[in-house]
Amino acid sequence: MAKLNTNNLKRLCFYLIFTAFFSTFSFAQNTFNGPSNFWDNVQFGGGLGLNFGNGFFTGAISPNALYRFSPFVATGVGLNFQYSSQRDVFKSTVVGGSVIGLFSPAREIQLSTEFEQLYVNRDFDQQFISNADDSYWYPALFLGVGYTSGRMTFGIRYDVLYDEDKSIQPEAWMPFVRFWF
Repeated sequence: MAKLNTNNLKRLCFYLIFTAFFSTFSFAQNTFNGPSNFWDNVQFGGGLGLNFGNGFFTGAISPNALYRFSPFVATGVGLNFQYSSQRDVFKSTVVGGSVIGLFSPAREIQLSTEFEQLYVNRDFDQQFISNADDSYWYPALFLGVGYTSGRMTFGIRYDVLYDEDKSIQPEAWMPFVRFWF
């Protein structure tokens, strides 16, 4: 388990403040729409992710529940599962949860923020004796932009907390596809 040092504590405080601010903004938007049935504004969906190249593969699935405060603003929660491997180097399984915020300044454009808290389990191949198998918690904060067509959004996101030594992603940039029903 990762130790809680000063940098991790600062990051945690930042995430909490960021999430609280975005949620407050979202609730403020709903006051203009008047009263509505909660379930009328709930959407289910999720995302799929693939990242590969040079012997590296990552596959991800993330079901989400989303509440639309207005046609422009939505927030929600999700679950995450990822599997990663690099040929003859390692395999990794990741599970966790996320909080997502979406803003659509235009019908086709979607801006997103997503905080994920992930449990990472890495299993290195024996030829890499210097790398010990490892299990730890890893935070990720993605900022993304996507193009929406119907009930699907595809785009790219960037992990601003990317740590080359701890992240299971080969780089901070990651394409995504989200579906909503």
